[in-house]
Amino acid sequence: MRIVVISDSHGYGSIVDKIIRRESEADVIVFLGDVTGDIEDFTYEYTDKKFYIVSGNCDIFPSYPYTTVSQIGGVNVFITHGHTLGVKHGLGGLISAAKQSDCKIALYGHTHVSNIKYEDGLYIVNP
Repeated sequence: MRIVVISDSHGYGSIVDKIIRRESEADVIVFLGDVTGDIEDFTYEYTDKKFYIVSGNCDIFPSYPYTTVSQIGGVNVFITHGHTLGVKHGLGGLISAAKQSDCKIALYGHTHVSNIKYEDGLYIVNP
């Protein structure tokens, strides 16, 4: 299973389009917020892919939750933009919430700083 994680497109839907086209083998697309309108049309165009979408702090009238837990490939995945968990000031809140939800993976955005780490049984990823 191939998963693509995108965050913080801020109105640059053409970049989202390039990513999805380049990663055409992906089965799953996860969008971590900040202008969900950049991804919504692609859910209709790419019906062969499963989309998971959360809203971010720049989504003025959020259509999606800020955080959700989804099972992807048999694994619980914590999906959030991260602003409600204070990720700019540390990952403690994110880690705690993901573990409380029995997740093995936590995906977040908001900081505009890419990060991949493994801590205490939890993969933590910011694209």
